[in-house]
Amino acid sequence: MIATSVAATAALAAPLAFGAVPAYAASGDDWLHVSGNKIVDQSGKEVWLTGTNWFGFNASERVFHGLWSANINTITKSMADRGINTVRVPISTQLLLEWKAGTFLKPNVNTYANPELEGKNSLQIFDYWLTLCEKYGIKVFLDVHSAEADNAGHVYPVWWKGSVTTEDVYAGWEWVAERYKNNDTMVGADLKNEPHGTQGSTERAKWDGSTDKDNFKHFAETAARKILAINPNWLIFVEGIEVYPKPGVPWTSTGLTDYYGTWWGGNLRGVRDFPIDLGANQDQLVYSPHDYGPLVFEQKWFQGEWDRTTLERDVWDPNWLYLHKENTAPLLIGEWGGFMDGGRNEKWMVAIRDLIVDRRLSHTFWVLNPNSGDTGGLLNYDWTTWDEPKYALLKPSLWQDGGKFVGLDHAVPLGGVGSTTGKSVSDVGGQTGDTTAPSVPANLAAGTATTTSIPLTWSASTDAGSGVAGYQVYLGSTLVGSTTSTSLTVTGLVADTAYQFSVRAKDVAGNVSAASTAVTARTAAGTGTDTVAPSVPTGLEAGTGSTTSIPLRWTASTDNSGGSGVAGYDVYRAGTLVGSTTTPSFTATGLSAGTSYVFTVVAKDIAGNRSAASSALTAYTAPDVSTGSCAVTYTANSWSTGFTGAVRITNTGTSPLAGWSLAFTYANGQQVTQGWSATWSQTGSTVTATGVAWNSTLAPGASTEIGFNGTHSGTNTAPTAFTVNGASCTVK
Repeated sequence: MIATSVAATAALAAPLAFGAVPAYAASGDDWLHVSGNKIVDQSGKEVWLTGTNWFGFNASERVFHGLWSANINTITKSMADRGINTVRVPISTQLLLEWKAGTFLKPNVNTYANPELEGKNSLQIFDYWLTLCEKYGIKVFLDVHSAEADNAGHVYPVWWKGSVTTEDVYAGWEWVAERYKNNDTMVGADLKNEPHGTQGSTERAKWDGSTDKDNFKHFAETAARKILAINPNWLIFVEGIEVYPKPGVPWTSTGLTDYYGTWWGGNLRGVRDFPIDLGANQDQLVYSPHDYGPLVFEQKWFQGEWDRTTLERDVWDPNWLYLHKENTAPLLIGEWGGFMDGGRNEKWMVAIRDLIVDRRLSHTFWVLNPNSGDTGGLLNYDWTTWDEPKYALLKPSLWQDGGKFVGLDHAVPLGGVGSTTGKSVSDVGGQTGDTTAPSVPANLAAGTATTTSIPLTWSASTDAGSGVAGYQVYLGSTLVGSTTSTSLTVTGLVADTAYQFSVRAKDVAGNVSAASTAVTARTAAGTGTDTVAPSVPTGLEAGTGSTTSIPLRWTASTDNSGGSGVAGYDVYRAGTLVGSTTTPSFTATGLSAGTSYVFTVVAKDIAGNRSAASSALTAYTAPDVSTGSCAVTYTANSWSTGFTGAVRITNTGTSPLAGWSLAFTYANGQQVTQGWSATWSQTGSTVTATGVAWNSTLAPGASTEIGFNGTHSGTNTAPTAFTVNGASCTVK
């Protein structure tokens, strides 16, 4: 699809002239290096990369998503003000090759919202954004997310695809390393996003000592050495793969139980046997696993009872955390994040967030974009306001000192000159001399217990050195939770049972206090002996919504045969309880038109036991669309019996347009053969295109451009009428 689109465009327009390499004011004092399991600046001071991802340059739009409605300066300043000191930017090898050749496709940018980007191509927009990052103290690294410029390109398991070869990947990295070698706003390269593939796959990434085409270790070493020969100051981020053979099993095996498996990009077991070797530049190597929660995929370790302790023991330690614990190399968790479901996914997010804080692991949260279908984003669909509950969860894992966020620039505070929320890394003392633990937490007390949980509170500790980073809660000698606040509810307990808890404080330098005075508390007896929760509600779906309400229904839960019976259900919207019902249906009301909402459902029984949350459902209210509140621009480029078409849809109304469906009719028997950036269908002469996850909501004034290939029989008259959700649009 993408290759066809690019070829058609190239045939119609000569390549644009390639501009000179931009000059940068950066002095080069912000380059980062590695010491043991820490990332340090040039003086050896430990730094903490705490950021997010912003995708779009990797996709067919070839520019950050969101610029179709929001301003690039506003978004960038907002990130800096809220403590994002690093941005991982997904790109494609195809885009790098286009930039290298000086051939540019028109980016999808709303120039009314972004007048400063008027007339700029995608490379010029990227360079302009780098100047904003320099202005606001943000550091950047690139991530080759896929070979081709494709919204779903990351699904392909390896780093080559179609006409894009491994040599092309090397060439793309060499070009971009040369272009930005004097710009210390750009600090590194994530060589390839999520190489993966399982046993028996036709193409898959492996990790061993060979020079085989599909050996990701060999590819990573080769690409890294080529980059570092040009700029030896870049950090090199190397992700994991998906599977790794158990001892004695060859890579040729197709046995289902012969491999250790985990998330795409998350399996770094091979490093123990075959470590990455960068020679004289070994001090630039950072390993970068990805990890996700049960709403992305119901991995086997999410079945049954689990918590941070089991995740660390069974998943994180053997796959990648051992590299940090054994002081082999630093880690940067390149992707983690998800929906705030008020249940299991949120439980996982808190667990990995607390691991990040306790270990001071660098990370880039997935994602800034609200249009990430299986995780959502930090921004809401207006691309301006923030998802405050999600940001509140993330905030403790952002580098802070003395109540301000810390940037990685030695001259510019995070947020820019005059910032009231940020400071420069130069204003932070090193932690190497801090060997004094925080004060012991006092006044540990238990609140009102349920049959399965006990809430705990305590008084805050103090630390005169690097500052208190958080607290660790122990059940006996077992760590059962971590938190940055002075309270925690311990769950998964047994009714009518006594438990003894203690708390330890930890500072930023890693010093841990002695344990608090222990407190003993007993869970509630409940009604009878029922301690088993009902089954998790399944089949959550939405009916046809109005502009202010969405009807929900799901499959009824069951309770264990000896239990007390299902008493009802609690319905959550974005983690907040919005209603309860005794039947497996509920109508959420008081909503806004044309808006997406995330729902989950929890079942409860008469004894008070509660199930885990259902899988999250994203549903939309009906848009408040009236005639004249949408505008359409249609263009087509024809040849013999084929053509490429593009439709630009603009929301000219005053409220968001969500879940849009475009319809138009052809008069000459034209047929759509394939399309992109929308779901396309055709019945007779009528063509319908429906928005996909990343563009299905258009804020007022926002636009999206969708395209397709088609055939004609010699006459290709353009449609004259278009509707969106049944309402007529203005044709421009």
